[in-house]
Amino acid sequence: MDRKSLIVLASSFALLFLWFWIVPKIYPPIPKPISTNLVTTATSPAAATNAATNAITLPPPTASAVPTNLAAPLVAPGSPEQVEKLETGDAVYTFTSHGGGLKLVELKKYPITSSRGPSTKAGSNEVATLNHRALVPVLAVRGNDVVAGDNLYKLTKTSATSLRAEKLLPNGLAVVKDFRFTSNFLLAASVRLENRADQAVTVPEYAVAAGTSSLMEPEEAERFLSVYWFGGVKAEKVDPGWFDNTSFMGCLGGTSVPRPLFTANASNLLWSAVPNQFFTLAVMGSTNNAASQLKVLRVELPPDPRSRVRQPHNYGYEASLIYPGAVLAPGQAVERRYTLYAGPKEYRSLARIAPELDAVMDFGMFHWFAKALLLSMNVLYQLVPNYGLVIILITVIIKLLFWPLTQASTRSMKRMQQLQPQMKALQEKYKDDPMKQQKKLMEFMKENKVSPLGGCLPMMLQIPVFIGFYTMIQSAIELRGVRFLWAYDLSKPDTVAYLPGLDFPVNLLPLVMGATMLWQARMTPPSPGMDPTQQKIMKYMPMMFMVFLYNFSAGLTLYWTVQNLLTIAQMKLTKAQDPATAAKPAAPVAPLKKKK
Repeated sequence: MDRKSLIVLASSFALLFLWFWIVPKIYPPIPKPISTNLVTTATSPAAATNAATNAITLPPPTASAVPTNLAAPLVAPGSPEQVEKLETGDAVYTFTSHGGGLKLVELKKYPITSSRGPSTKAGSNEVATLNHRALVPVLAVRGNDVVAGDNLYKLTKTSATSLRAEKLLPNGLAVVKDFRFTSNFLLAASVRLENRADQAVTVPEYAVAAGTSSLMEPEEAERFLSVYWFGGVKAEKVDPGWFDNTSFMGCLGGTSVPRPLFTANASNLLWSAVPNQFFTLAVMGSTNNAASQLKVLRVELPPDPRSRVRQPHNYGYEASLIYPGAVLAPGQAVERRYTLYAGPKEYRSLARIAPELDAVMDFGMFHWFAKALLLSMNVLYQLVPNYGLVIILITVIIKLLFWPLTQASTRSMKRMQQLQPQMKALQEKYKDDPMKQQKKLMEFMKENKVSPLGGCLPMMLQIPVFIGFYTMIQSAIELRGVRFLWAYDLSKPDTVAYLPGLDFPVNLLPLVMGATMLWQARMTPPSPGMDPTQQKIMKYMPMMFMVFLYNFSAGLTLYWTVQNLLTIAQMKLTKAQDPATAAKPAAPVAPLKKKK
């Protein structure tokens, strides 16, 4: 490869490397107009007060009806707010009279962290929070004036560990909510609709807020936000990709219309959860009061001044459980009980709390490998109480398990390299007959005990392990805030500085990883039949992986770096001990005699 080609290749990698920081500087993102996300409310002329009976006779809404405009403000602007707090050893729970629900959860033992180190500022805003900057508190009841009214409640502490929110509507319907601590980030709650009037009240279909998935930390990305739910069969989720409504045509310059509202129909919706990267807030009901629908609204939240992420919007994903209406006779009531979990995404705890709740870990398609790696990491931590060393130890164990496959792959590639002249001769000999050429090549490789898949098959088998390791690290609460070497947090990039002007982070581990990948690529024998120019380009392809993984977590890049170093050591050891490297090459292929 000449000097000009090297300059062009290096310039291309540098441009790709800096692309996501240069383009926003030259072309700042144009904020999209804020959608009102209006949701029409089903109305009927029959929904009037019957003068003869003086009772509200709203007809029961249909299954497709929407109980309220979920995007409308919860209370009138300027309404007075009453705030009460309950505190345990693990968390501080803040309740508000605006909606009579849980406004904020502050996790006292989990300070806000970043790639530059943990926060040292005092104040409640410097610990991990759930329902952060949400517009609606958890368990707020939303509907028309029959069930919601002005949504202003009275808060009363009934004990040191319990609280009541209560509201009496003009029609005689009382909404009473009770909250009580249990243990392990759990909160028992109930929502009771009681008819205290002397006539029947028809309660229309209504919604109960189930929390908002929102960005919590300054460096958190929107891709970690989602809403999960469980309808009795399998946990499902909706994420920002569905709301963006992007498509392949959109990548080619077409336009896509964002979708503001998602609806999931489930006959037995037992729980819903609004997680972020490391924490989750889950609302769990019971089989006798399961919701009939889940609605998820994409909302615009107030911007967080701490965030370093340059985004035109600060989106949140607000979940609401939909319940059918009912006719309440005087003195009659309907009560729905819940268990709320607001805490870390700790796999073993989530698996015990509710069925399929551990799905919020978001381990992906290779979840079996991710779960096995997470459990193994926690077991090894009992022996070696340092998660950085545990990651290195797991990498060594994985390498030992794959050692025979990698060794066979290295030998096969070296043997293929030795047979390359004979294979080229066969290709030249039968170039006019492709089918016979392929047949002779396969016979030749079988005779010399080599396989075209021998080099890539071991790598393919390691891909599920790598993906499982990646998904495990990005959501493992055990690695959050853990320091190793110069990395302040193994769950975030190991940033040591920022380049002035571009605000570009300097991450050391990805650079070391890229150097080891280049070293490994230079030691790897080229594939037979590959053009020399292609061989030189392939030696620099690891630079592409360094670009992709540059902003990944330090734990993942530590794993890959150690994996590369172990592979290099194995290649050197195989080269020194393998007798096949000294074997004589196969006999040359005789040229094909032409018929007279």
